[in-house]
This record gives sequence, structure tokens and C-alpha cells, in this order.
Amino acid sequence: MAFSLLPSSLLVAAFMFSTLTLLLSLDGVRAQQTGITRHYRFDIRMANVTRLCHTKSIVTVTGQFPGPKIVAREGDRVVVKVVNHVQYNVTLHWHGVRQLRSGWADGPAYVTQCPIRRGQSYVYNFTIVAQRGTLFWHAHISWLRATLYGPIIILPARGVPYPFSKPYKEVPIVFGEWWNADTEAVISQALQTGGGPNVSDAYTINGLPGPLYNCSAKDTFKLKVKPGKTYLLRMINAALNDELFFSIANHTLTIVDVDAVYVKPFDTDTLILAPGQTTNVLLRSKPSFPHATFLMAARPYATGSGTFDNSTVSGFLEYQDPRTSSTASFNKKLPLFKPSLPSLNDTAFVANFTSRLRSLATAQFPAKVPRTVERQFFFTVGLGTSPCPKNQTCQGPNGTKFAATVSNISFAMPTTALLQAHFFGQSKRVYSPDFPYSPLIPFNYTGSPPNNTLVSNGTKLMVLPYNTTVELVMQDTSILGAESHPLHLHGFNFFVVGQGFGNYNPAKDPARFNLVDPVERNTVGVPAGGWVAIRFRADNPGVWFMHCHLEVHTSWGLKMAWLVLDGSLPNQKLPPPPSDLPNC
Repeated sequence: MAFSLLPSSLLVAAFMFSTLTLLLSLDGVRAQQTGITRHYRFDIRMANVTRLCHTKSIVTVTGQFPGPKIVAREGDRVVVKVVNHVQYNVTLHWHGVRQLRSGWADGPAYVTQCPIRRGQSYVYNFTIVAQRGTLFWHAHISWLRATLYGPIIILPARGVPYPFSKPYKEVPIVFGEWWNADTEAVISQALQTGGGPNVSDAYTINGLPGPLYNCSAKDTFKLKVKPGKTYLLRMINAALNDELFFSIANHTLTIVDVDAVYVKPFDTDTLILAPGQTTNVLLRSKPSFPHATFLMAARPYATGSGTFDNSTVSGFLEYQDPRTSSTASFNKKLPLFKPSLPSLNDTAFVANFTSRLRSLATAQFPAKVPRTVERQFFFTVGLGTSPCPKNQTCQGPNGTKFAATVSNISFAMPTTALLQAHFFGQSKRVYSPDFPYSPLIPFNYTGSPPNNTLVSNGTKLMVLPYNTTVELVMQDTSILGAESHPLHLHGFNFFVVGQGFGNYNPAKDPARFNLVDPVERNTVGVPAGGWVAIRFRADNPGVWFMHCHLEVHTSWGLKMAWLVLDGSLPNQKLPPPPSDLPNC
């Protein structure tokens, strides 16, 4: 049953002045907005889709899998009306969009909004400020993002060139997973039994598994190119639970952008993409028709001890023969070259690749990394256990249930949206503002695990004054095994100033921090058995989710939230919510 956080008369009064307040408070954003307003309508509907000779009904936007792309320029305002026609509650998240003072449009369920119920709609309204590149949108409730996702293409402002040669063509490459089972049933069963969930049946490129899977030869992505051209591949890892290596046989890729931020270009034969990460690469085709077809392939990077989908998705890079003016279809007459991918647990490759990422740090695209910090935090991230309920048999370690934590706190999702509770001054019994600065009980984080693996539970937020500069070190733990964790921070980009293996040493490691040109992004992998240090400025008022983008870990509780308070000026305050914000 729906309910309001305030009496209806107060809500009416709040909404009556909300429009005026919103207009006044958006002055800062408008000053940066030079684009147009782009309108989209997303009708969430069930659709029958067949992969691996298996037909199932999945949640989609107007029957599309993957979902439609959103295209905007830097400075554009994006308005998306989402209408829910399915039996599931739905929210959408615009992954990586800064959402400067538009936190009501961020989308994580029970954090910035209550879900959109069947028959209801909600309008997401935000402006693209100082971002350009590739992001993506996805459902942000339960495991619905298994099928509910699509690209966000952010072009430079009109008249502003890329800081690299203009490509001949741009192509989205979206990695996902295909599940023969119902993913909502998969996670429901896992949470009930306390064990690890079943894994996907295939990986996909733009929704297609490719010829290495049974019954999938016709469901293969083909990238068709002309000789002597440069292509911009906009790569997105939208998979639920797997980091992926990717390579194209006999071709070099030039990395030019990650998470919608330009980087110093560098060449590589293989790249790594964690769930939630995006990478733009330049592919330069061979100067003449090569009389060959080339396989592109992606397979998982796996560090944990749990089961995973140990399969490979593939597609074809095909050249157009200038003598025939047509693209040669893949056939046995053309030799097929296959790429060589790193081993499944090649952590050294991942560390080397990520160490090469550097911001452009030019006058036009500066790296505004905080040189000094006002708040320093040390969080652990990893797995643990929860007790098995009485009269129940659990499938986790030693008869317990799997759990995951930040600083040994498994986050308990509220039933009231955190941002609403904060804005209307109704936080009591919804959350507590006392998330710890560091673990309450220090231990040898990457050494022998402690005997007690039980976790605590709570809905705790970390509170920051507006404009605070923050340094956060996130340390992986060896409890139930060291594992890589791609951590995503909503509402902000951050600078990755340092990373390493073993236990973070506050006396020695900061001396090696990169404060000149560190990479800027929104999702970073905490190395397996290691740590990562990030810095950001808390210049965006609201409640901002931070969580592991391995969906199973999020479901187990590896998540928390930051509460950034209003500043003193009108353009430093969170505007009131829109009138169509769903109730819980």
C-alpha cells in the first residue's frame, strides 16, 4: 500500500513551490547547458526472445534486446518517460551520468526513488554536464538489468572535435549475458538458500551469443568494415556478474576513453572490462582487403572461488572486398584468424592494463584531482556469512548464508527511498548517519582469514558536507577468498590515484599516488588481494549509492550510500522532487 512521508497538505504545499524552486536552483546547471532537450519514451514490456534454441519471455523496452540507445551531446537535457507495463517493479539508472543536482533522476530503487509499479510512469530528467563518450542505462532493481539495458552515446558539444582523428564510423559493442532461466527466480532462490546463484548460459555481443555456442551460428554479431578506415567502437560491459577480456584477432585497439572521460591513447591487443565499465577504442582496419575473416572474442576474468560462466562469446570482423562492392559473408573459403586471450585468472594482465590508463590532463581536458583532502576513509570490501535461520538448511559455507559487505556491514535496503527520507527530514527509522570511517576491528586483510566470518547488518550512510574533498581507500579481504570487486559510485566521477596488492600501507603507499594525471572514472576494480585509492570532490548534494557491480555481491549486501549535504548557495542545494516521483 502506497504511503507518503508527509501529510498530504504538506506535500501539496511542497510541490506548489517546487517548480519555482527548481527554476531558481537550476541556474548553475543552465549556465553550463548549451544543448537542446531530447525526449524519449521507454515502454517497459515483456517480449519473447529466442537464444540457444530457447525461447523465453524477458523484460524489455518496447521489445528490444538489448534496449534502444540514447544519443545526446554534451550540454543536452535528456527527458525519458518510463511507463511500466510489466508485473515487476522497475527503476532505471543512467549509469555514469553525473546527475548534478538531479539526484531524483538517478534511479536506484529505494535509494533515490521508490520503484515504478505496473501501470505507473515516471519521467527521468537530467542534463549532461562536462561529459562526453559512452555510458549506458540499465534497470536498478533486483536482477532486471539482465535484459533491461542499452547504450548512452554522448557526443561532444556541437563544433567541438574529438581529441583524436574523427572516425569513419562509430559502433556500439555491448556485452551481456543470456540466461535460459528466469533471473528473478535465480536470485530469489540464491537468497533463500544462502548459496551461490546459478550462472548464465552464454555471454552476448549486442544480444547475440555467436558461433561457439550450440544453436547460435545465426545469432552472431558481425562488424563489417572497409579497408583503410578508422572505426570507433563504443564498448560496454552490461553483464550481471562477469569481468571480460576482449580481443580481435590480428588487430590492435587504441584506447581513447573510459567511462566517458578521455584518456591518453595507448595501443593494446586485449582489453579488460568490468561490469559497469565502458571503453572507447579506435580500430584501424587493414589498408587493403586481407582475404580473411577475423574472430572477435570475449571471455571472463575470474578471481573468486565460486562458479562462473566459463564460456566465450564471439563475433566476426568482416572486410568489404572493393572488387565486389559487397561484404564477404563468413564462409569456409576465407581463412579465419582467432585471437589469443589471457588466462581466466590473469590478474597480472589486469593490473598492467589498468596502470596504463591516464587522464589527458590538458588545458582543454584537465585532471582536477584534489591535491589535498579533508576526509580520509578506509573501507574493506569482501565476502562473509550470515547465520542460517532456524529450521532451515542453508547452502553457504559451513551451513551459513553468503553475505557481502563494505567494512563488515552488509547493507540492509530500506523500504522507504533514502533520498526522500533525507529531503523531508524523515530519516529516523530509515537510516543512521554513522557509517564507520574505517573497520571497527582491524585484521590482516589479505592474510589468513579470521575464524569468525559473520557480518553485521544495517542501513548506515556516510555524511559529507558540501564540497568536501575525499580520499577513499578500498581494501579487498581474503575472507572466503580474495576477489576482484568492480565498485561503482553514483553521482560522481573519481580519480584513481593509487592501487596495489597486499594490505594498504598508509605510511608508504601515498608517496606513490599519482596526483598529476590519474584516470578519472565511475567504476573501478578493487584488485583481488589488493587495494585501490580514489579521490573526489563531494560537489553534488543528495544520496549517492556505492556498490559492487557484480550483481550477486550487491544482492548479498556489498553496498553503502553517501549523503552529501546542501551547500550554502541556491545552486548548491538539492531541488525538491518532481510531482510524479513514485511512492513506496
